[in-house]
Amino acid sequence: MRRAFTLIELLVVIGIIGALVALLLPAVQAARGSARRISCANKMKQMGLALLNYESTHKVLPPGYVSKFTSTGDDTGPGWGWASMMLPQIEQDAIYRTINFDLPIEHPNNGARVASIPEFFCPADQIKRVWPAKTRDAAGNPIAIVCEVAASNYVGVYGIGEPGIEGEGLFFRNSNVGLRQITDGTSQTLAIGERAHLLGNATWVGSVTNAVLFPETNNPLGQPAPEHSSGMVLGHVGEGVGPGAAGGDVNQFYSLHGRGVNFLFADGHVSFLVASMDYKTYLALATRAGGETLAGDY
Repeated sequence: MRRAFTLIELLVVIGIIGALVALLLPAVQAARGSARRISCANKMKQMGLALLNYESTHKVLPPGYVSKFTSTGDDTGPGWGWASMMLPQIEQDAIYRTINFDLPIEHPNNGARVASIPEFFCPADQIKRVWPAKTRDAAGNPIAIVCEVAASNYVGVYGIGEPGIEGEGLFFRNSNVGLRQITDGTSQTLAIGERAHLLGNATWVGSVTNAVLFPETNNPLGQPAPEHSSGMVLGHVGEGVGPGAAGGDVNQFYSLHGRGVNFLFADGHVSFLVASMDYKTYLALATRAGGETLAGDY
């Protein structure tokens, strides 16, 4: 007599397998998410080593971005940012040597501006490799493309106020901050944070002169207001929301690792700061010499 599964037995087996898959899938997804977050943190640690090596050589950290300016304070370029300055420290010397830092980012001879560099991509973000930096019209709408620039998921910490000149943090226009000037302590001062494309664009290249950082169409996270081009390479914390929380600006910080953001500190360590952290502590960590007393855990 031949033995075989009955239809009912087969359906029971399929049901059991389906239930096991349903139970295991969230755990697998969580493990993958954790692995991506750790991989992102490791990339940031390498950036930390690069920054410290740069500071050891030059006695200051790279500038947030380099630009001349008019008597009214408006940028006139060239605009190259902190990440472009430390390319040799992350073994990207070949790209570095093709850049003419005396010429504007958008100059035809500076084709390196569209070079995709894996070290600047978070593994959790399916980021566009290149995006257009645009000017705006009188109503604030994007119009002409100045140039295209390579994307990045990491921006320097400007401080609390809107990015540009004279920030409270480590990176701003023509900054030359040395470790000795971080009187709040390098282990208590943010250096670099994540920005997922879902919140706003970023680039390793710099601040494209006369361009504007626009929120994407139907952006569900950030405020609809366009921001100064320095936000392409810099971020700030001063909009009343914690790291990775919705409701900030496109020139802030956001990750796809859950409710929080990976941050590199000035001493080279990386911590995941949760959106629900004490906001005064978040503000204090963004300044280099504020003298604040940390009000909570982080």
